[in-house]
Amino acid sequence: MKIAIVGYGKMGQMIERTAKSLGHDVIAHFDIDNNVEGSGLTAENLSGVDVSLEFSTPETAVENLRRLIVQKIPVVVGTTGWYGRLEEVKQLVEKHESSLVYGANFSIGMNIFFRIVRDASQMFARYTEYDPFLVEHHHKFKKDAPSGTALVIAGLMKEIYGERTPLAVAIRAGYVPGTHEAGFDSEADTITLTHTARSREGFARGALFAAERISGRRGVYEFSELLFED
Repeated sequence: MKIAIVGYGKMGQMIERTAKSLGHDVIAHFDIDNNVEGSGLTAENLSGVDVSLEFSTPETAVENLRRLIVQKIPVVVGTTGWYGRLEEVKQLVEKHESSLVYGANFSIGMNIFFRIVRDASQMFARYTEYDPFLVEHHHKFKKDAPSGTALVIAGLMKEIYGERTPLAVAIRAGYVPGTHEAGFDSEADTITLTHTARSREGFARGALFAAERISGRRGVYEFSELLFED
């Protein structure tokens, strides 16, 4: 594939390295220097692009997506913190017959972790002596808190626990790529389920997997729909 990367921070640079290792070509990348308010996402600058990967900021994501969608360039968006406008983006994709994949977390391991937490919650919720809890820890540079991933986990737990669902405790310190811990505590014992990201490569590989799967499709997909569709 010929790829454009929108958002060229640490994550964007990891995607570029990983894409090249998988045999893809990164033919354009955009950041704050050449894409102020989406101005760099022109037909000329995106010529020849098969798919774009958007990992920018919550404040800039929707305008970036709008410009990519209007030009019918398939986009994989890993930026979180903008989901309040998801319906607006979905309508735009439908109007322009384009395609988009979004996800709070593109790690394949994390998406399996989502299912493990959901299944564990179903088992523990039957016993009122166990209280659920949720903690996430990211590096000090991460913009949103709690993380989009933590909100997904909380949403899965809320389907089962309802009002007993805990608020996610968010820690922003140091250089941790990302740790999420869901647990169940009673007077007798504590059970914890933990996902720890060792590097950003897992997110990059998942995003590129999504980019490969979205090729030739139309519509909006949540990442897990593509990951588990077989």
